Order: sequence, then C-alpha cells, then structure tokens
Amino acid sequence: MSNPPVALARWGSFHVGGREVRVAGEPPREVLFTPGSAPALLDPNGTYLVGAMYAQVMEPAPRRGTVPLMLWHGGGLTGACWETTPDGREGWQHFFLRQGWEVVVGDAVERGRSGWTRIPEETGGVPVTLTVENPWQRFRIGPGTPQEGRVFPGQQFPADAQSWRNFIRGCVPRFTTTDELTLAAYGALLGRIGPSVVVAHSQGGFFAWRAAQEWPEKVRALVLVEPASTGLAGKVAALADIPVLMIYGDYIEGDPRWPAIRARGLAFAEAVRAAGGQVEVVDLPAIGITGNSHMIMMDRNSDAVAGLVQEWLARRGLHA
Repeated sequence: MSNPPVALARWGSFHVGGREVRVAGEPPREVLFTPGSAPALLDPNGTYLVGAMYAQVMEPAPRRGTVPLMLWHGGGLTGACWETTPDGREGWQHFFLRQGWEVVVGDAVERGRSGWTRIPEETGGVPVTLTVENPWQRFRIGPGTPQEGRVFPGQQFPADAQSWRNFIRGCVPRFTTTDELTLAAYGALLGRIGPSVVVAHSQGGFFAWRAAQEWPEKVRALVLVEPASTGLAGKVAALADIPVLMIYGDYIEGDPRWPAIRARGLAFAEAVRAAGGQVEVVDLPAIGITGNSHMIMMDRNSDAVAGLVQEWLARRGLHA
C-alpha cells in the first residue's frame, strides 16, 4: 500500500561554502569536450573554488518541526542515501517530511552534486573507491561476499542481488584528506539555514559532533546513527546544552571493527555527560529492534527506527 502524497510549500536547492585557490604556471592545452565538436584551448591557470557543497531543501505543508532537520550522509555515499532505499521504499527524507519537518539533505564536499574541483591538488591523497564486495562484511550485511549471498540471521538490509546492485550504484569515491573542507562547508550550511536538528550517519556523525562543538548555537539536537568517530575531547563543554541521541544496530559484537568504534563513542558520550550534557544511547537489539546493519536508514525496519527518532525529538519540544 502506497503512502499518500506529500504536500510541499517549498522545494529548492543551493550550494554553499568553498574557498578560492589560485593556480599559476601550468601549461594550457587543447581539449575536445564533445566528440564531433571543435577543440577548445583550456588554460588551467586562474582562480578555482574548492570545498563547496550542495544542499536540497523541502518544506512540507503544514510544517510541524520547530526548526529544520538536516540529514548528513556517511563515507562513500551522498545525500541520495536518505531519499530511497535500495529496494525502492521511501527513505528517511520522506519519513520526516511526512512528520512535518523541513528537511535539508546535503552532499558533502567532493561527493555527488558538490564536485571535487582541485581536491587532489589542494589536499593531497587519492580517492578511495569501494568494490562491490567491500561493504558486505564492513557494513555488517553478512559473511563472505554478496555473490555468495549469505546474510546474518534476521538481517533487515534488503540484500537480494538487485537491491545490493542498487546500493553499490549509489556509492561514490571519497577522500580521506578533506575533513576540514567538509566541516567548513557544513558550517556554511548551518549558517545559511540557521538552528537545526542534525541527523547524521557514520562519517557524518564525526562532522556532526565537530559542527556542534564549533557552532553550538546552530544545533538544536544531534541524532547520530552509528557514528564512526567522535568530537574533540577538549571541547566537550560546548555540547552541554545540545541533546544527543546515539543509535547502534545489530551484529556489532562479532564484527572486527565496530566493538572498538562503539566503545570510543560510548566513552565520548560519558565525557559529554560529565561536562553537563545529555546523551541518550539506544542499542536497538536491547529494545527489541533486531537485524539492523550499519545502513540503518535503508533497512527494512527503517521506519521503526525513524519513529523512535521522531518520538525522541518530540519529547524535547522540537515538534509541534
């Protein structure tokens, strides 16, 4: 059964952030941009804009969220991961729009529609690209490879061959050297949109922690879905007035990486609490929500987890 249409009062997009970089001393060259066209002389010297990001805004009618809700993606992904699941269901963008939130979905620096102009030259490093096989174990779908098709018992991720292919189609190259550019762009996004709820996944959780520490007046609440890292230990006091919800899925204990990642996250949560902050940690299996992979917002029970987030935000007076 399909959901009823979503009424929008406003729908648009924009780019924010970036800094200018001057390039000089490189030789011009001729480039044939389109087969059958005429070559153009390309002079690479001049001014480039590095580190801008794309954002899409949808405002529902009526609006019930007291502030906008931002969705920040994880590593190797784009904002599209919030829009539609690999098996074609509505994603969290739709869920929160239906709850009356103005939803802002971004593509971080060097991802998707943000581009990566002069990123390798200015930051060093090389792009990291995932194979079809790599995320299967790393995102806790199952043992072996997707070609073998074995999943963990009770797995909620849509792991049939076609859905996995759809998921991989949405994976993009990433750099490990653009963190400061990315953080600055998220700061520009918060500056343009204003105070917001930030819902962030995996690597996005690292940027959400850092952004809340740098611009606490712009963050009304943090919802961190399996954050891959933490904020700065020396700035935990900046988080004292920002309520935080951390969510972890299933199959963590048997994973080679996630027990340590979660332990670091829980230790940081304790440090925030010690500084006067409010951090609630939800272990989904412990409350009867089982089978979740690292890609919680794409799992078949993603609406149940989104409902948990919605209730948490409403209890904090952020939803009318």
